[in-house]
Amino acid sequence: MLKGLLSPDSCAQCRLCCVFDRYDVWETPVFTPELRERILAARPETEFIARDGGYMLRVREFDSEGLFSCPALTSTGCMLGDDKPFDCRIWPYRIMEVGGRRAVTIASICEELYRRPLSELVGFLKNGLAEEIFRYADAHPEIVKPYYEGYPVLMFEKK
Repeated sequence: MLKGLLSPDSCAQCRLCCVFDRYDVWETPVFTPELRERILAARPETEFIARDGGYMLRVREFDSEGLFSCPALTSTGCMLGDDKPFDCRIWPYRIMEVGGRRAVTIASICEELYRRPLSELVGFLKNGLAEEIFRYADAHPEIVKPYYEGYPVLMFEKK
């Protein structure tokens, strides 16, 4: 989905979006029932929390460095391939509720995108991605996260 903006190689080397600490564990993606079943088939110890028709990961333990890795992450990348959760396919873009309105924001932790000009990031949204994000959120409101301070707002949904 972001192939015109991010190279698969830079994402594969980084994997930062698949690892969470205590402060950003709320960012774990929302999985569809089908993706939940695929993960459970490979990693039956994985726990999920139902959320408005989707499933979020239940995080009980962090590793010795204080990190939690998505159970879909393997040594060769995501076991879900191109069937990743929508949250993952649009990351580092996020959809959040800001003051009662939905907005597309960006996670500043993705160095590859964050160093790009703002006009390029917004331009990519205007070329159809924002419309796709808002349309998906209409059908799956569980992916809309509350606004979290520090996420620059790139675009509000048109009323």
